[in-house]
Amino acid sequence: MENELSRRREQILRAVVEAYVKYGEPIGSKYIAENCMPNCSPATIRNEMAALEALGYLEQPHTSAGRIPSEHGYRYYVDLLAAEYKKTKAESDFMADKLREKRHELDKILAEASRIAGSMTGLTSIAVKPKTASGKVIRFEVMYYDSKNLVLVMLLSGGNTKTRNLRLSYDVLPSDAAHLSATLNAHIAGHAVSEITLPMMMAAEREMGSEARLFSAAMKELYSGVEEQSDGDLRVDGVDRLLEFPEYADTSRLRNLLGAIENKDGILDTIADIGGDDLGVIIGSENAAEGMRQSALVVKKIKKDGKVVGAIGVIGPARMDYATVMRTVGALAESVGRVISENLAALESPKDNTKKE
Repeated sequence: MENELSRRREQILRAVVEAYVKYGEPIGSKYIAENCMPNCSPATIRNEMAALEALGYLEQPHTSAGRIPSEHGYRYYVDLLAAEYKKTKAESDFMADKLREKRHELDKILAEASRIAGSMTGLTSIAVKPKTASGKVIRFEVMYYDSKNLVLVMLLSGGNTKTRNLRLSYDVLPSDAAHLSATLNAHIAGHAVSEITLPMMMAAEREMGSEARLFSAAMKELYSGVEEQSDGDLRVDGVDRLLEFPEYADTSRLRNLLGAIENKDGILDTIADIGGDDLGVIIGSENAAEGMRQSALVVKKIKKDGKVVGAIGVIGPARMDYATVMRTVGALAESVGRVISENLAALESPKDNTKKE
């Protein structure tokens, strides 16, 4: 960590941040001496707080008041938490169990993870489906539901899956579902939509024979599903929670933040710029989105086989409980990754596409 502070100054900075998060008021040396560092005198703590203020970690909003964390102070505190950050297996297992209820649809898994994050932290939560240039179907599964309904499952590049219902005006047999699945995997799987040519589709239709119309119905759903995959999206839950924080009593600040959320591109760009596999904690002016510059974003990308398949996180004031928020978002992201891996393993396993009558 750059510009490391002494252990005592780190303790004081941590105490100020956590007390300010809890109470929302400037914190004095007497409070820290009595509640956090009984072995230090108020005079010693007061001198250290003055030094932290001179270094830019604390601010003094009024001459006679205590101190509050600066943006720089929040950043140092968050980096401390990241170094100490540990996820418990019990938390991860619990969250994974909740997410398994949304199997197969990555969008639904991300939405549920976002909802849990918001509920556990009391903040506005986000779920991000990344923008992709094109979608490639790795594998198809066609399942027979009844004589006029089939279920088309498409495993897409990046680990996402799309499920579509094929509602037909004519009767089909279980063997037709198996035939369609085999044809799609033989002629279409492994190609991006932009790579699918007319000769490829004609060859597939010839193989389907009298049931070529089934292939046409499946292709229509393929184009629809992959088009949705390529758009990218930001889903937001619990915007009303922002009203609970005094920081957003200023209507202009709240309006700017809501504008950034509605526009979404700035937030998506900020998340896209986060590198590595660590939690991204973007505080104040570190945000690319103008309306986010008086707020904080905690987000974790979710990867499968080295590719980003989504992200989850929370938005709130800089005065947030980073310890709880970082632990929650990190554990949820890990659980999402585990559930996605389970889904892919299930889809990649050979299946019997027929349904016994």
